[in-house]
Amino acid sequence: MNNTRKSEYKYIHGDSLKKIKDFEDGKFKLIITSPPYNVGKEYEVRKSIEKYLADQNQIIKELIKKLHPEGSLCWQVGNFINKGEVFPLDIFYYNIFKENGLKLRNRIIWQFGHGLHSSKRFSGRYETILWFTKTDKYTFNLDSVRVPSKYPGKKHFKGPKKGKYSGNPNGKNPSDIWDIILNDWENEIWDIPNVKANHVEKTEHPCQYPIELVERCILALTNENDWVLDPFAGVGSTVLASLKNNRNVVGIEKEEKYKIIGVKRVKEFENGTLKFRPIEKPIYDHTQSKLSLTPIEFNKI
Repeated sequence: MNNTRKSEYKYIHGDSLKKIKDFEDGKFKLIITSPPYNVGKEYEVRKSIEKYLADQNQIIKELIKKLHPEGSLCWQVGNFINKGEVFPLDIFYYNIFKENGLKLRNRIIWQFGHGLHSSKRFSGRYETILWFTKTDKYTFNLDSVRVPSKYPGKKHFKGPKKGKYSGNPNGKNPSDIWDIILNDWENEIWDIPNVKANHVEKTEHPCQYPIELVERCILALTNENDWVLDPFAGVGSTVLASLKNNRNVVGIEKEEKYKIIGVKRVKEFENGTLKFRPIEKPIYDHTQSKLSLTPIEFNKI
């Protein structure tokens, strides 16, 4: 881990709507966050979906003022559930961002393997990231986030490029579905798992998202020394992903106990003791576990 960084960071305790007004307009190349979902967590005051979205619209208006003209905004959300009915928050948020003049570049599906089980509907295993830009001119560093090609040795078999490799030597575009990638020739699997009990980054925050999820956005949508903002910073995933990649960052968190945990994690990063999951590390192969055997197979052991 390279801890020689000179990046600046601010970890602010307070209400986002008030605190973001302290920053100059156009400062942040990337604003990325996972806002409260209005699902009744300890740090939320549950509201009607209409009131929740109206309050979020106020914050979004202020955030857009602080977004760089060539900047991006990534809004990662799941679903609001009310009496068993699913309200897909990204659909509601899309209209808010469009009404505020932003342009959607991708609706990214983040699929993961573990989550809450359901008995009256299919178990939810994805969330979405809405990537908006302020203008048609924006930073996009595709080469920084390419993933291994499925067939890296494939060549053109005819035409002027006959005999030349058909794919990019640096790998392929990750696409807008961030789930499982199977590397056939080495039989390895990559994904971005959500932060559950056995995740190396797990803290007491109930809705913590992984550093590597933010990291992919930061690498693609900013350059070194750009400023990043997370208005709902939680325990610091965005702050850490930014510092790890030499970006300057501001995190705002209204719950002091989560800010304290986040600051502690930053200190651990600085002294080289922070545990985190490296970006695109192969996941554990569950088929190698005895628990993957059928009951009959298991009893024969």
